[in-house]
Amino acid sequence: MSPHFTTLDMVILVGYFVATMAVGFFFWKRSRSVENYTAAERSLPGWLTGLSILGTYVSSISFLALPGKAFAANWNPFVFSLSIPLATWIAVKWFLPFYRNAGHVSAFQHLEARFGTWARTYTGVCYLLTQLARMGAVMYLMALPMNVLLGWDIKTIILITGISVTIYSLVGGIVAVIWTDAVQTVVLIAGALACATLMIFKLPEGPGQLFAIASEHNKFSLGSFGASLTESTFWVVLVYGLVINLQNFGIDQNYVQRYLASKSDAEARKSVWLGGLLYVPLSAVFFFIGTAMFAYYTANPADLPEVYRAANKSDYVFPHFIVSVLPPGLTGLLIAAIFAAAMSTISSCLNSSATILLNDYYLRFINRKADNQKSMRVLYSATFIWGALGTGVAIIMTGAPSALDAWWMLAGIFGGGTLGLFLLGFLSRRATNRAALTGVAAGVVLILWMTLSSKGWLFPEGMRSHFHTFLTIVFGTVAILLTGLLVTTFLPGRPTAAEASKTSH
Repeated sequence: MSPHFTTLDMVILVGYFVATMAVGFFFWKRSRSVENYTAAERSLPGWLTGLSILGTYVSSISFLALPGKAFAANWNPFVFSLSIPLATWIAVKWFLPFYRNAGHVSAFQHLEARFGTWARTYTGVCYLLTQLARMGAVMYLMALPMNVLLGWDIKTIILITGISVTIYSLVGGIVAVIWTDAVQTVVLIAGALACATLMIFKLPEGPGQLFAIASEHNKFSLGSFGASLTESTFWVVLVYGLVINLQNFGIDQNYVQRYLASKSDAEARKSVWLGGLLYVPLSAVFFFIGTAMFAYYTANPADLPEVYRAANKSDYVFPHFIVSVLPPGLTGLLIAAIFAAAMSTISSCLNSSATILLNDYYLRFINRKADNQKSMRVLYSATFIWGALGTGVAIIMTGAPSALDAWWMLAGIFGGGTLGLFLLGFLSRRATNRAALTGVAAGVVLILWMTLSSKGWLFPEGMRSHFHTFLTIVFGTVAILLTGLLVTTFLPGRPTAAEASKTSH
């Protein structure tokens, strides 16, 4: 353990873990029914679910990677955040009323009525695999810098995190997940603001030196405003951010459950606006921390080991700053904030995955008439199994770093396919089963080509994609939507069951 990590820091960190576990067990008796466990009886205030949305959005990857990106380059990735207000408005105006009116706790149930059983099953499988990838990546990328901070074994950190989150998610259900998300969000916001405030005055010549160094090196740049599709220009990042955020608000089970957990339509709208818009200034704080670190280590170059100056090591600069520069107490708060950012994301993944496994698979294919007791057993078992699998994925990544890229590649493929299908069904009432199948096939093929060929796999030089990787999910989503609309227009097939039912009435 680093000598800079004091007894006070340990007390703060242990206190955070104890408080988190206590919240989970506090809501144990309140989460004995399926409705409570998955939708909190649709009774929670908007401010609470809004903080939970924000906590789900901010993972340890964001907490560590955003300062790292600003340190190594500039504020170009912040453009992603600028797309959130538009995505939030779209969600409040169309997505949220759609799910609130449908009332289904599963985000994918309506796709069965729209396109058939295959659509619900396909999107559910994509979602479940994506959540495994997400949990594994979040724990793995959190454990790497925590190893630098604490000196603990990486696998030990992963196991502590995985076991803790699985326990409180299992016993407390969505109510415990949302309350712990809110607490963890407050912790990470407090940690980020405290760190940013301290850094303003940390340079020898004060705040003026920080901004002078940053301006001299163009650290506040948002990127090129050119029309290139091969670079991360302002426009490429903005469009990518819009598509990713539409995916989050439109088809992500984590968000849909929070829409339903709110006690009224007005509170649900409040939660989406709160969770969505708060991320913009919070992400700006993370980028400012990265810029301030650049200024600090430019003024104090001997304080940063040479190994951390490489671009691929930029994510380690913030942990090094925490453990070597911050005073006792604040170090513990920042470490707790890193854990909080990871655990809030993982707990949401666990509860949403268990909800999908129950509603879209067990109740749909195995036991349609299962009572509350049997359904709760499925939820408990699914939470435990997915927690173990997610922890296992993270541990596997410690021995095979290249697996991380593979998992995120698959997450992109799955994400693009599900968003395109959702938008096709949402925007076109005439879209048929044939159109949906054709669209998904075309989109997935395009995503696979862009993903694999950009890495130099399978395809010869002349057939490789030269677009920026951010555009993979954008083009894939658009391909599914446009192909589906074209097939609907020129090759109409038989109406879906839902359309036939409407016609007969």
